[in-house]
Amino acid sequence: MIATSNLTLQFGKRVLFDQVNIKFVGGNCYGVIGANGAGKSTFLKILAGDIDPNAGHVSIDPGKRMAVLRQNHFEFDEVPVLDTVIMGHTKLWSIMKEKDAIYEKPDFSEADGVRASELEAEFAEMDGWNAQSDAAALLSGLGIDESVHFNLMKDLSGNQKVRVLLAQAIFGNPDILILDEPTNDLDIHTISWLEDFLLEFKNTVIVVSHDRHFLDTVCTHIVDIDFKAIKLYTGNYSFWYESSQLALTQRASSNKKAEEKKKELQEFIARFSANASKSRQATSRRKLLEKISIDDIQPSNRRYPAIIFQQKRTAGDQILHIEGLTAQAEDGRTLFKNLDLYVNKGDKIAFLSKDSLAITTLFRILAGEAQAQSGSYKFGQTITSAYLPNDNEKYFQSDDNLIDWLRQYSEEDKDEVYIRGFLGKMLFSGEEVFKKCNVLSGGEKVRCMVSRVMLQGANLLILDEPTNHLDLESIQAFNNALQDFPGTVLFTSHDHTFTQTIATRIVELTPNGNIDKLMTYDEYISSDKVAEQKVVLYA
Repeated sequence: MIATSNLTLQFGKRVLFDQVNIKFVGGNCYGVIGANGAGKSTFLKILAGDIDPNAGHVSIDPGKRMAVLRQNHFEFDEVPVLDTVIMGHTKLWSIMKEKDAIYEKPDFSEADGVRASELEAEFAEMDGWNAQSDAAALLSGLGIDESVHFNLMKDLSGNQKVRVLLAQAIFGNPDILILDEPTNDLDIHTISWLEDFLLEFKNTVIVVSHDRHFLDTVCTHIVDIDFKAIKLYTGNYSFWYESSQLALTQRASSNKKAEEKKKELQEFIARFSANASKSRQATSRRKLLEKISIDDIQPSNRRYPAIIFQQKRTAGDQILHIEGLTAQAEDGRTLFKNLDLYVNKGDKIAFLSKDSLAITTLFRILAGEAQAQSGSYKFGQTITSAYLPNDNEKYFQSDDNLIDWLRQYSEEDKDEVYIRGFLGKMLFSGEEVFKKCNVLSGGEKVRCMVSRVMLQGANLLILDEPTNHLDLESIQAFNNALQDFPGTVLFTSHDHTFTQTIATRIVELTPNGNIDKLMTYDEYISSDKVAEQKVVLYA
């Protein structure tokens, strides 16, 4: 068990947490959520001992070992990959190094022999003889090929380093596992592997993630950081979100009788408990939900942006026709070739590729920002499109305030009140609208770009990783907005729930051919027929 006692942290006059008392027990997975800047990562650093609170303390049961997913990708650059993983178990690693140093001594003494014998006993007790094979198995599960297991960390790509550091954190079955955004830079297969690992993991897990599908799959509890408090809720993210929204609606309905409210909440808990039987954590999660008290369900204090995509003009039947489109990267490799695609009215197409540059290049071609090697595309006469790029830096080079920045994209109404309305929908209010656009954070820039897309009133949206840098509240609002949007959407996203709930059609781009399926994301990734096709295409 790990617990906090009267934990308080503040920076200057800004208080992040005040008098926090919370316990994390074994066998549970806790998802830590909160708006950007609420202090999620900071809270994890306090638990890990990397940051000291202003008051209070963290306690861990004696003899328990903690492991943390570190975000410093350069810390182990001069260390071989396999050793980096084993170093996650600090005590085992220190025994290994001390033992090796003794055996390498030219003047091996009787005392050295006694010490070596003690170390060997400890080493065997920790299953040290299987350390290398266990570490190799973890790496292979995370998609790190055996051919690089003895390479130095500095020789790996950025996303490979993330996977090695993840293997380091989970190596040796730690009693407490702390993970800060573990799914970043992982593909769907590796995320699925990690989900399965955590579902079988019997100890304590505390995780921060913006991936709702991941949180729903692995979490038994949600830890909500909001308004200087940290509250613990039973259930996964979807249960927390829907129950808090129901409670918020009930609070707004002040005339509703108490008994009616209670009945609604009881029916909600029963419905979610029944749905839990379909999950991979069926038994434990259902039992947890059945124990929830009505009083446990509280309205959220979160502010959700009002993302609303409205078409200024309804599209006709001719949307977009792509014929024989082929594109290459700057190094000459083929990203996709001979793409033939007829986009129908109301299609919401999720684009997939092992190489994200392929999708970005296609979207840039359609947005008029890049040229294809061959082929053509044609939009229907009634089509107006809006493009949300993955890399938006070029849009924020000036020192305009947010009002002037957004005003330049308004072809009709330039009035400040009108422009402020779109910024306000994305939670820029008061003096915030006078911030210079070149000093915005990554999340603020994306929110500005979403304001720009709403302002354009297009009937075709082209969205390249739109949820990057957004907090869970903005992702949820974006998700709901696209589900309600009556127009056509071309998009790509690493967010499983986002893709599953929006896409009505899947298109996968490969250098050797393309797959086009009228189905949901979950249907696509579980399709045996598609899997067989992909083996041929990727061969």
